[in-house]
Amino acid sequence: MIPLVFHPIYSILDLPVRHRFPIQKYQAIYSQLRELGVPETQFYQPEPVAIDNLKQVFNPLYIQELTSGKLDAKAMRRIGFPWSEQLITRTLTAAGGTLLASQLALEYGKAINLTGGYHHAFANFGSGFCMVNDLYLSALQMLRHPQIDRVLIFDCDVHQGDGTAKLAENNPNIKTVSIHGEKNFPHRKQQSDLDFPLPKGTTDFDYLDTVDCALNLAINSFQPDAVIYDAGVDVHENDDLGHLLISTQGVYLRDKLVFELCERKGLPVAAVIGGGYQRNIDALVDVHLQLFQAAGVYQK
Repeated sequence: MIPLVFHPIYSILDLPVRHRFPIQKYQAIYSQLRELGVPETQFYQPEPVAIDNLKQVFNPLYIQELTSGKLDAKAMRRIGFPWSEQLITRTLTAAGGTLLASQLALEYGKAINLTGGYHHAFANFGSGFCMVNDLYLSALQMLRHPQIDRVLIFDCDVHQGDGTAKLAENNPNIKTVSIHGEKNFPHRKQQSDLDFPLPKGTTDFDYLDTVDCALNLAINSFQPDAVIYDAGVDVHENDDLGHLLISTQGVYLRDKLVFELCERKGLPVAAVIGGGYQRNIDALVDVHLQLFQAAGVYQK
């Protein structure tokens, strides 16, 4: 059984009409998985991360102002959400979900959080719909396990994992890889341990070749003991914010490649679904479901 992590609050957030963030997709992914026959017992419900725990990792003043609603308007505009207590509860629970998935991956070999991948969050500010960097937080948690000395964060979201790269830059036990659109957000990139910027219009063949080379290079050079995988689907050809031309089959093959290579190497994988911004929620969910099919959660 592959543990899946979900909480209804993932999709509970009041946003302005036509807001760019597809908040409905998380509940829709859960519902579709249940319709596909995935039993309720396969799902785990996370607890919110404690604010005091976040202050030990990130800038305490930023965390305090974020969670209390005291961030200034400019900082909230950079994040891209209107502040609310609901937003903070959702944020803390989403981060808790990635922490739980990382814990379960070490026990079961694979686990997937039905949200996560908030890789534009830095130590002292949020950006691009990201407030708390769950990937970095989870890597630190994995490192506390007695058998884990090195963690690889493998980020295939179309937007560079800038916050993750910056947070991990001075931690030799966390290595970051980002495969992203060269001319996409963020405008100012950070330096990951390995960066693979892709031109607009990249198609399946070149994309999958890059993913294969990048993951093999990262595993062979870094020798990680565990992998955190950001399986963003904003690389898809129909994504509104992606600018790449990756097919649904290409997304499936990418995810299958990651799981199979890590399994051959004996590496546990904690996956998050990452970004995806088609306004057609049903179509978006179908692309996200490729991750679950590739992991073996269900079969067509």
